[in-house]
Amino acid sequence: MADYKITIVHLYPNLLNLYGDKGNIECMKKRLLWRGIDVEVVTVIDDEEIDFDKADIVFLGGGSERELRIVAERLFNKKQQISGFVENNGSLMAVCEGFELLGKYYYIGKEKTEGLGILDIYTEISADGSRFTGDVILECDGISNKVVGFENHGGITNINDYTPLGKVLKGNGNDKVSGVEGVIYKNVMGTHLHGPIFPKNPELCDKFLLNTLKHKYNDFAEFSPLNDEIENLANQYMVNRG
Repeated sequence: MADYKITIVHLYPNLLNLYGDKGNIECMKKRLLWRGIDVEVVTVIDDEEIDFDKADIVFLGGGSERELRIVAERLFNKKQQISGFVENNGSLMAVCEGFELLGKYYYIGKEKTEGLGILDIYTEISADGSRFTGDVILECDGISNKVVGFENHGGITNINDYTPLGKVLKGNGNDKVSGVEGVIYKNVMGTHLHGPIFPKNPELCDKFLLNTLKHKYNDFAEFSPLNDEIENLANQYMVNRG
C-alpha cells in the first residue's frame, strides 16, 4: 500500500466533549490504522495556534454554555482560516453546539450570539425554552444501514438550502418540523447527534474518511473492508429499540 497519512486536528477537547464526543476521534483513528493508513491527532488546547494548512480533518465537539463562550471567543478571530479550509474541501466535523457555532448566529442560553458564519445557517431557540432529547434514527443517502445517535439540544437550526445529513425516522433532528437532521456542505458534516455517532455508524465514518482521503490523494480509490459485526449489532439494537 502506498504511504498515506491523515492529520486530525481536535479542537479544545478539554472544553467540548459532551457525551464522549472524542470517541469520534478514536473511531476515525482506529479505522484508518486498521487499514494501514498513518494517523496523527493534533490536540489544540487554550490559545495554541491552529495550522489549517497541515490539517486534513478538523473536529469540533459539543459543550455547555460556559465552555462554548470560551471556544467561540478563541475561534472568532480564526473564522477566515476556517472558512478557507472548508472552501478548499477540507474535512470538518462539528457536533451539536459546535455545529450551531458554524452558522450566522445561535443562542447561548437566551442570549443571541454571533456565529462564525462559515455556513449560511442559523439557530433559534424554541418559544417555550424546551429541549429536544432522546434517541434518533436517520436514513442517509449512500448509507445502507440506518444512522443512530442521541440528541440533547435546545436549538432549532435552519439549514436553508443545504443538504441535510439525513432524514429523521425517529427523533426531532434540526427543528422537529422539517424532518431532517444535520447538514452536509462540501466535506463538512454537522450534526446534533452525540453518542458518539461514528462508533455506532461505521459506514458513515468510512464515508467521511474516504472523502478526506480522495481529496488529499488523487490515487486513493476505495477502502479495504473491515469486520464491523459488533458495530452493526450495536447499530441494529438501537434501530430495533426505536
